[in-house]
Amino acid sequence: MQWETVIGLEVHVQLATRSKIFSGASTAFGAEPNSQACAVDLGLPGVLPVLNEQAVAMAVQFGLGIHAEIPEVSVFDRKNYFYPDLPKGYQTSQMYHPIVGPGEVEITLEDGATKRIRVHHAHLEEDAGKSLHEDFHGMTGIDLNRAGTPLLEIVSEPDMRSAKEAAAYLKAIHSIVTYLGISDGNMAEGSMRCDVNVSVRPRGQASFGTRAEIKNVNSFRFVERAIAFEVERQIELLEDGGEVVQETRLFDPERDETRSMRTKEQANDYRYFPCPDLLPVVLDRAYVDHLRDTLPELPADKRARFQDQLGLSAYDAGVLSASREMAEYFEAVKDACGDPKQAANWVQGELSGALNREGLPIQDSPVSATQLGGLIARVMDDTINGKAAKQVFQALWNGEGGGDANSADEVIEAKGLKQVTDTGAIEAMIDQVIADSPAQVAQYRDAEPDKRGKMVGYFVGQVMKASRGTANPQQVNALLKEKLDALC
Repeated sequence: MQWETVIGLEVHVQLATRSKIFSGASTAFGAEPNSQACAVDLGLPGVLPVLNEQAVAMAVQFGLGIHAEIPEVSVFDRKNYFYPDLPKGYQTSQMYHPIVGPGEVEITLEDGATKRIRVHHAHLEEDAGKSLHEDFHGMTGIDLNRAGTPLLEIVSEPDMRSAKEAAAYLKAIHSIVTYLGISDGNMAEGSMRCDVNVSVRPRGQASFGTRAEIKNVNSFRFVERAIAFEVERQIELLEDGGEVVQETRLFDPERDETRSMRTKEQANDYRYFPCPDLLPVVLDRAYVDHLRDTLPELPADKRARFQDQLGLSAYDAGVLSASREMAEYFEAVKDACGDPKQAANWVQGELSGALNREGLPIQDSPVSATQLGGLIARVMDDTINGKAAKQVFQALWNGEGGGDANSADEVIEAKGLKQVTDTGAIEAMIDQVIADSPAQVAQYRDAEPDKRGKMVGYFVGQVMKASRGTANPQQVNALLKEKLDALC
């Protein structure tokens, strides 16, 4: 039987506010346990929540960024359940009237095609604390620093059909929220995580199969691996005559498997009701329009501009627009050298390779965009050749040269790397190499004409060695062929 995978994601994005959603306590990461939980976060008697306006603005900006409906009125509800790190006994969330309505996110598939994934809604809510199970000798520690941190939960429709699509969707969400500056998207620190809903059904069947929910997956790679395992598990279970049980599962990256956490009923009785301590949020059109005017150019628009105006390929445009930092760096390089394609090649090639080797993000690159643009300009005007350019790049990476566009010139001058383009000087080196290579010249002369092209490489190498790599390779090739052919 042919099976079809059906996937939906619930992405939890921690908003980059300095204080919590209903209190003035700090949201800074890494503080001592329970040092950033105030009376409001703990739900102590007599306290009242006050809504963080910046969290509202960030949620609306996200909605505008995915072309979603922005309802005039949204309402906070109490979601009642017990959990050790939920001190109030309920979570303040939005069930029936979320702040962001239906929208869509465009993803790019491996073959370059695009697909639109529908977003059902996005709602604001507070995060719970964190249960700590290590180093407590059979007990559990509770850290409430995270309690009350503002979250935007983004709920997709079940529109994804593969692990690759799910990862592409999650990456698209990551790009949007980081471009907007509403979250740092740091998955290792819990700023972005997702619950993955997975089911399978016979291909062509209209109704969905029974889904399993994989909780709190915190990396793109883990999302793909968790889905791959879960799909295989469900198909194997069904083909053996069993049934998939609706349940919540956890992904174990060390064993590369999901395992059951708890069974899930068809309906949970969370006893939702409007929060009596918070008024409905009413957004007038002028406020929404103001936020729309503040939006930056988002990934899809930037990708389209890179293709349409700069002439980049769909692949190059996708890579260079994937993160705001990468796009800004590339555009600065492009402006410095004046050639988008050369800038794209160097940013994706030499620079990205060096960053990957050192494990550095592009914003921490030792080579500034202005320096790289200046280096590319010297290659384009034939001041240096490609081999010398790599030496200059490494010198800049090591901190040599100044800190501006002239850094490459300083390195070129100091290392004597300026390309030799004087025809007379190159001819003199060629004549000497030919004179010193009688055996190779004889082989060239005796070879069939269609075989001689490959034999020129030896002579080119000798000339480049004699020039210490500074001779113009194009001139060397042309002059060598002319002189060698004259001897035949």
